[in-house]
Amino acid sequence: MPIKRVKPGDFTRTPIEKAPDPQLGHAIIAKERYTSPDFMKLEWERMWKRSWLMGCREDDIPEPGDYVCTEIGREAILIVRQADMSIRAFYNVCQHRGNRLVPPGIGKLKSFKCAYHHWEYGLDGDFVRIPDKETFPQGTPCQGLPEVPCDTWGSFVWYNLNKQAEPLRDFLGVIPEHLDPYHFDRMAMTRDWTIEWDCNWKASVDAFNESYHVQGIHPQLLYYLDDLDIQIDCYDRHSRYLVPFATTSPRVKETSDIPPLIRLIMKQAGMDPADFDGKTREVRLAVQKWKRENGASQGFDYSDLNDDQLTDDYHYLIFPNITLNVHADDLMLFRQRPHPTDPNKMFYDLQNFRLLKQGEEKPERPEHRFYRHGEKSLGQVLDQDAYNLPGVQLGMQSEGFPGLWLGDQELRIRHFHKVIDDYVYGVGEAP
Repeated sequence: MPIKRVKPGDFTRTPIEKAPDPQLGHAIIAKERYTSPDFMKLEWERMWKRSWLMGCREDDIPEPGDYVCTEIGREAILIVRQADMSIRAFYNVCQHRGNRLVPPGIGKLKSFKCAYHHWEYGLDGDFVRIPDKETFPQGTPCQGLPEVPCDTWGSFVWYNLNKQAEPLRDFLGVIPEHLDPYHFDRMAMTRDWTIEWDCNWKASVDAFNESYHVQGIHPQLLYYLDDLDIQIDCYDRHSRYLVPFATTSPRVKETSDIPPLIRLIMKQAGMDPADFDGKTREVRLAVQKWKRENGASQGFDYSDLNDDQLTDDYHYLIFPNITLNVHADDLMLFRQRPHPTDPNKMFYDLQNFRLLKQGEEKPERPEHRFYRHGEKSLGQVLDQDAYNLPGVQLGMQSEGFPGLWLGDQELRIRHFHKVIDDYVYGVGEAP
C-alpha cells in the first residue's frame, strides 16, 4: 500500500512537488574519480575553489573578535566577527613567510599576531604592526590578509575561494525556500565531531544519498522507515529525497506488535504506545496528528511545516559536500571534506542539532572532538556505514572493478557526479 503523503493543495511552505527526473543515461561512473590524484587535483582547481562552502554557525562567533578557523583541502580560512558585527573571511596565512596565524578551531582575539616574527593583523585583515618595518625597503607585500567572499544563510556562515563567486543565494537555488520553514536558527548544536575516514569524500556522499543500501547494511531500519516509497528530486546542483519514517518497509511482514524504533518515535512525541489501537503502518499518521495538536503546548512551533515533515526525513544534499537529514525536531548534518593530499582519505564532520522549546535558552556549545576511523562509536547506523566504507575504497583499487553500476534508486548519485562533471569538464561536456 503506497504511503499517504501531503498533496500540493494541502498547506505546505516547503515545496513538495516531484521534480522531473533528469535523463542522465546509464554509463558506468569511473572508479578513478575516487582514487586518482590527478582527478583530485582537477576537483580542487575547478570545483572546490569555485563552490560555496559551509564554514561555521553564526552563533559560533557572536561577538567582535570571535573567529573560526576552518580547513578545506590544503587551505585554512579565518571567519571573523567584525567590530560592526558583520562577518568577513580571510586566508589564515601570514604574508611574511607563510606561517599559519592560528590553529583550526574556535577562538577570540583582538588581533591576529604571527608567532614567528610578530607581524600583526586587525580583525579586518589590515596590517596593525610589522616589527622593524623600515628594514623592508620594498614596503608591505599587500594591504593585509587576502579576503574571500563570505555570506550567511540558515544560521550558517559560508565562504568561497573564488573572488568572483556568484551570490550565495544564486548558488543555493531552491534550498532556502525548501529549508527556511525549519528555522535552523532555533536549533542548538548537541554534537560536533570530525572523523578521519579511510575513503574518498565522494564515497561518503554516495553512502548517504540513496536508500538502496538500507536492506543491506541497515536491516533494523526496515522496521523504522519505508525504503522503497521514496520521492527523489534533482535540481540544478542540489538534490533531495523524502523518506517516510514511523512506518515499516514493504520488504518486511507487518506484525501486530509495534517495532521498538517506532515506539521510540511515539514516546519522543509524547505519545504512550500502549494507548495506540491500530496497525503499525497507521502510526505515522497518528504521530503527525498528535504533534500537530500537541506541539504548541509542548513548546514547539510547527506552524511552518506540513504534516509529513512532522515525521519524515526530508533529506538534502547541498552540493558539493553538505548532507542534511532534516526533521521537525532535529537536524543531523554531515560535511564531507577532502583530504589535502590523499584521495583515499577524507574528513567526516558530524554535527547534531535539536529544536529548542519556545523561550528556552541555547545551551553551551559542545566541544569539538576529533577521531580516526574506528576510534569512536557514532551510533549503530553510522557505525554500519563507517565500517563498510574502507572496504568500498579498497575495492575501488581492484583491477576487477571498472566503476559504479547504478540503478534508479541511486539517481541522486548519478546526478551528483553529473554536477561534478559540469565543474571539472564544463557544462554539457564529457570527460
